[in-house]
Amino acid sequence: MFKPWQILSKSTLKPTSMRKIEHIGIAVKDMQAATQIYSSLLGYAHYKTEQVASEGVNTAFFKCGESKIELLQAINKESAVAKFIAKKGEGVHHIAFAVDDIKKEIQRLVKQGFVVLNQEPKMGADNKWVVFLHPKSSNGVLVELCQERN
Repeated sequence: MFKPWQILSKSTLKPTSMRKIEHIGIAVKDMQAATQIYSSLLGYAHYKTEQVASEGVNTAFFKCGESKIELLQAINKESAVAKFIAKKGEGVHHIAFAVDDIKKEIQRLVKQGFVVLNQEPKMGADNKWVVFLHPKSSNGVLVELCQERN
C-alpha cells in the first residue's frame, strides 16, 4: 500500500489551512451516562446536542478551551459508530481538524496519497462541512476535516 509520508521531505511539504484541533469524537453506548461522566470530568454541562441522521448518530458537545469533545451515540446498528463500538468498544473514534478551505485540503491530501472517504464535503454536526480520511492512510486514526458552513 502507498504510504503518503514515503514521498515527503521538508522541501515538498506544503502549508495547509488546518488551524487547530476542532474536536475529538468519542463513541459511547449510553449518551446520558457519558454526558454525566464528561460533565463531572470537565466541571460543566454539554452546550449542545444534535442528531446527524446522515451519520446515524446523536451527538453532545463540550467546549474544552479552543477545542471540543463530541460524544457520539449510534441511533442504528448500521452506523459507522455502532460498527466501531462493536469492533473496538467505546472510546476515541476520530480527531477533527478545523480547516479554512475543505475542498483545497481534499485536493492537497489526495495528491499526498491520503484516502478520502467522501470526495465531496457533506453536512455534519455543529454547522460544519465535513470530510473523512480513511484510517489506513493516517496511521490507524480516522481523521475528519471540518469547515464552518456560511
